[in-house]
Amino acid sequence: MIEDDEGHARLIEKNIRRAGVSNEIIPFANGTDALNYLFGADGSGAVSAGRQLLILLDLNLPDMGGVDILDKVKANVHTKRSPVVVLTTTDDSREIQRCYDLGANVYITKPVDYDGFANAIRQLGLFFSVIQVPETP
Repeated sequence: MIEDDEGHARLIEKNIRRAGVSNEIIPFANGTDALNYLFGADGSGAVSAGRQLLILLDLNLPDMGGVDILDKVKANVHTKRSPVVVLTTTDDSREIQRCYDLGANVYITKPVDYDGFANAIRQLGLFFSVIQVPETP
């Protein structure tokens, strides 16, 4: 989860748990730390090759734009198939379209209807328990 607002991060995690998802959530308050985790010390992204990732991404971060993070994630051979859920206050239709064009799987505008969010996360969890994400060749 890449979210700089601690209150939002707590609410998101609470609702993910309420949706029955018990996977580890690794929180990042800025894009730099998140990208270091995703792409590793060498920047290649190979460190994420075997990880099952679902990225929850805020677009308004203190050090960089979430769109830039999304672009980097989707451009990297090791992370491009990782699903990305954008959770942000930005409701500009051009920004939403740009995120989908870059490969975002879901775009949710805050303030979030947390019952709807919890249901979407539950469905994503069910989806990922049934569907195999293809390995990168």
